[in-house]
Amino acid sequence: MPLHQGSHGKPAPSEEHRRLALNPFYGEADPTAQMEAAPPTHQLPDGPLPPLTAYRLVHDELMLDGNSRLNLATFVTTWMEPQAGVLMGECRDKNMVDKDEYPRTAELERRCVAMLADLWNAPDPMTTVGCSTTGSSEACMLAGLALKRRWAKKNSGRYPASARPNLVMGVNVQVCWEKFCTFWEVEARQVPMDGERFHLDPQAAAELCDENTIGVVGILGSTFDGSYEPIAELCAALDDLQERTGLDIPVHVDGASGAMVAPFIDRDLVWDFRLPRVSSINTSGHKYGLVYPGVGWALWRSPAELPEELVFRVNYLGGDMPTFALNFSRPGAQVVAQYYTFLRLGREGYRAVQQTSRDIAMRLAEGFEALGDFRLLTRGDELPVFAATTKPEITAYDVFDVSRRLRERGWLVPAYTFPANRQDLSVLRVVCRNGFSSDLAELLLDDLRSLMPELRAQSGPLQRDKAAQTAFHH
Repeated sequence: MPLHQGSHGKPAPSEEHRRLALNPFYGEADPTAQMEAAPPTHQLPDGPLPPLTAYRLVHDELMLDGNSRLNLATFVTTWMEPQAGVLMGECRDKNMVDKDEYPRTAELERRCVAMLADLWNAPDPMTTVGCSTTGSSEACMLAGLALKRRWAKKNSGRYPASARPNLVMGVNVQVCWEKFCTFWEVEARQVPMDGERFHLDPQAAAELCDENTIGVVGILGSTFDGSYEPIAELCAALDDLQERTGLDIPVHVDGASGAMVAPFIDRDLVWDFRLPRVSSINTSGHKYGLVYPGVGWALWRSPAELPEELVFRVNYLGGDMPTFALNFSRPGAQVVAQYYTFLRLGREGYRAVQQTSRDIAMRLAEGFEALGDFRLLTRGDELPVFAATTKPEITAYDVFDVSRRLRERGWLVPAYTFPANRQDLSVLRVVCRNGFSSDLAELLLDDLRSLMPELRAQSGPLQRDKAAQTAFHH
């Protein structure tokens, strides 16, 4: 969650402002009764409000948020069927951690783990261990902890006195991996981008490994450009490393998005538990798992990959409950919605949904390219995501101008600069999700076409605060 700092130093609104901020018709019955002023916004009000009044005040302020369906920055699901919403509403009061009181919800979680183990070709899906989480960030933290603990047990004579563990990854990883390394005192060894390679290079990753490496992270679907990292080639490079040095380095696959895409429309791609070196995989149920936020999943090949001492067995409300999580209480609604979606779609349904998203992404990428001003870095043929930059000869505007002008039309299309070694490259990234139809894609292209004459007529890119440029790592 982002950190917020109080009221940002804003002065308290005057009594006159608060009086005028409240629509008299928001009163329950009499427009003039007890509706003298809106409540304060940065301290608790002195007394309660009628529920409808409180609802309308909050509802009106939220109208200023962007339209989530037009948000092409986020990977997070923004549309589900009404029936899923009803189920989630029925389960919103169930605490996922209370498995003794809500045994059927716990059973649905167990079934989802078994379904994912089968989907990801675990050697024995019935012995694969896993859990639901609040999202991929927590799932990555848990997977990283398991890697670190396994390494520490094998190096108990050197750690923590003389050895500092490290984790190898590409510079394109999601920020949660940097958080993991910071929070749990692990050295992050990152493979930089190079030329037109925007993610991890297997041989370069292997060269960064040593006796203190707890694992290597491979990304199945980079947030920077939607490309898959070569997991099989990474495992082969680490196999060769073991033959030469004896170092046995496990691989964790961060499949936040791709682990719910590749099994359905890239069936010949070998990236999962079919590779013996892959010890764990995570995914986001609330991304291409097609569930509202927040739910994620972490799975380990077998109990041997998850050290028993990390699993807490809690006597909670009369039941013995094993748990592996960073938090404790959390809602069960998203887990129920995940099981509903698995039942509702099945393999063929997921295939149809993900293929449709990919087809729309590829057609939209072709539309960008046909304008003549853009160069595609990726085409949406892996994740339904593509990245584009302006051609070298385009000097009147840049991708930040395009992003700003599209935002004026309601479209949220992020523009950002790539990390170390390719900081010279700024791109637009478009994420196509279920619910973003070909009609919406054509409307986006229509708006972009209509903006091109004005953009081309500029004398140069508009001035902006370079320090404020941010990448969208959703």
